[in-house]
Amino acid sequence: MTSPLDPGHAGEETHKEQEPASPGVLIVTAVEAEAEAIRLGLSGAAGFTVIAAGAGPAAAAAGTAAALAAGSYGCVVSAGIGGGFPGRAAVGSLVVASELIFADLGAETPEGFRSAADLGFGRVTYPADTSRAASLAAGLAAAGLAVSTGPVLTVSTATGSAETAAALAARVPGAAAEAMEGCGVAAAAAARNLPVLEIRAISNPVGPRDRAAWRIGEALEALAAAGPILSEVLK
Repeated sequence: MTSPLDPGHAGEETHKEQEPASPGVLIVTAVEAEAEAIRLGLSGAAGFTVIAAGAGPAAAAAGTAAALAAGSYGCVVSAGIGGGFPGRAAVGSLVVASELIFADLGAETPEGFRSAADLGFGRVTYPADTSRAASLAAGLAAAGLAVSTGPVLTVSTATGSAETAAALAARVPGAAAEAMEGCGVAAAAAARNLPVLEIRAISNPVGPRDRAAWRIGEALEALAAAGPILSEVLK
């Protein structure tokens, strides 16, 4: 008769190795209202961590880097509201980034703007995860949500004039939206070789600053409506 202490059977009867937990998804917003909209849309879906890291690329990079150091993640998403370029993304619609571009990081020269990459100072373009971005855009469209894809610009100063809007549109052909955090999030993700996505809900056109015309509530509703699709595509 085999002893109950036989090491050949004790492990089989009393212990099973646990499967390692799957890496999660980190979603980074600027402010808590955006984070709450995302959480509302996710409806408690497992595997998602949503943080509000602060406005601007520096706060976004620092907050993302700290969160990545503290947890295990397989994908990082920059999310929130933003401005839409006229003719590319209407107010109330969603934009899924094809690439994240730091549009005003560089220098003014007698010949015009030169990016930090042109000057040899660093990186200004981060590609979005192609497969996930395409699946996300397709899922949003299938759910009946207005969505477009294209470059999303990260700026340190939000555009407030038609002249600046035109200059940015000329600098990045096909630019769909503008926000202030995407490339900060992407830089932190890239430092850990993690794929990145960006999704923006459009609250206003890029151009002359007219706060009375902003539709922040409508944009937050669109952001929340994207939550179930994010959950499905990134689970």
